[in-house]
Amino acid sequence: MTVRKAVSESLLMDIDRHYLWHPYTQMKDFEQEDFLFIDHGDGVFLFDPSGMRYYDTISSWWCMVHGHNHPRIKEAVRQQLDRLEHVHFAGTTHEGAVRVAKELVRITPDKLQRVFYSDNGSTACEVAVKMSFQYWKHAGEPQREMFVSLERGYHGDTIGMLGLGGVPGFQGPFDALTFDSFRIPSPYCCRCAHRGGPGMGSDSPGAGICALECLDPLERLLDERGDEVAGIILEPLLQGAGGMIVYPVEYLARLGDLTARYGTHLIFDEVATGFGRTGKMFALEHSNIVPDFLCLSKGLTAGYLPMAATLTTEDIYQAFYADYSEGKTFFHGHTFTANPLSCAAALASLEIFEQEEVVERLEEKVEVLQQGTGRFLDLELVGDVRGIGMVAAFELVQDSESMTPFPPEIRAGWQVYREGLKNGLILRPLGDVVYILPPLSITVDQMEDVLDRTYEILSGIRIK
Repeated sequence: MTVRKAVSESLLMDIDRHYLWHPYTQMKDFEQEDFLFIDHGDGVFLFDPSGMRYYDTISSWWCMVHGHNHPRIKEAVRQQLDRLEHVHFAGTTHEGAVRVAKELVRITPDKLQRVFYSDNGSTACEVAVKMSFQYWKHAGEPQREMFVSLERGYHGDTIGMLGLGGVPGFQGPFDALTFDSFRIPSPYCCRCAHRGGPGMGSDSPGAGICALECLDPLERLLDERGDEVAGIILEPLLQGAGGMIVYPVEYLARLGDLTARYGTHLIFDEVATGFGRTGKMFALEHSNIVPDFLCLSKGLTAGYLPMAATLTTEDIYQAFYADYSEGKTFFHGHTFTANPLSCAAALASLEIFEQEEVVERLEEKVEVLQQGTGRFLDLELVGDVRGIGMVAAFELVQDSESMTPFPPEIRAGWQVYREGLKNGLILRPLGDVVYILPPLSITVDQMEDVLDRTYEILSGIRIK
């Protein structure tokens, strides 16, 4: 019998530095400074080996909707492990995959009838783009080969999705590898180019006085070249990695009207906004707009195992349904497509949503979070406060009157992150945007504690 010997945290840290390369991390930052070492999790908390606890205020990259160590999800995965751990999904099926697909179709709009599984948010979006592209070939409009995306949009790190991403910090090194696409302005209300102009007054952005001029370029593009556009991809109501940018429902409504008018596919990337994050099960529920493709991941398995799904319409599915000799097969797949363990986690999570009425019980938590952020606007460091549902964001600026940003080398957000760790908060920023995006299982008292601690940090820190 092999006995595992305990390895000290410091030794593991040294081994990490020697062998590992962490995502979205400048490794030189940790040449002298230690990584945050996590030993275990429970509910909304993560713990280091010394027992110090930290609020997981970013839901471990936005996916832990029910918190850490949930007993029902763990038990579901254990039971599945004794039955079937993995099987390829090409020409094979299993109970978990069938049940998850049926449930996803049930809880999404009637128009969405077909489910294609993949591994993560990037691939869910890439599946939608490839399906849309190939659909137009089958539909007799092969000239539709262009896609439209938003500035500050983010749909993953695969080469295909980088071409449709608009986050400034992610652009540059891989531009030569990406395909051309059309880019339209972000509905970035606090930095609106039209603010104070004919469509936007000096009041709060998007508060019933916005004429949505940021969509005019899209209308002009579709009017001039709409027959070349296959689809438009965007994150509904909340641009996540672009800076937690919240925009009005009216924007989504007008965009939906434009895509319908010009026959362009509408792709909703709800990888981050799905599963209760905006206060509804899916962000699309805030409007009457139903996309042609709905991309899901992250909260699908409540963060326990990798899994993604792309939902689409029967019409799009039927364009691929033909004799093999016609060459209409959708040749795309992943080794771990519809992995049975992932399906078990997804089923358990979806059952928790329904049986514990998770979304229905969010109202008080949403109110506490959104109303509790008002005081942050009084802080000299905070230029804008925005939020939706269970998301709140604070944009740090050098001067709140002019909204002058800090020079990038100052790394204001990173300074707040480090201060947060001292106060039991994991406030990993997006540049200089600090945000709170906790597990949906957080209690009202815990939410108030997170807000109080965050306010104390932002009011006391001196950026230098």
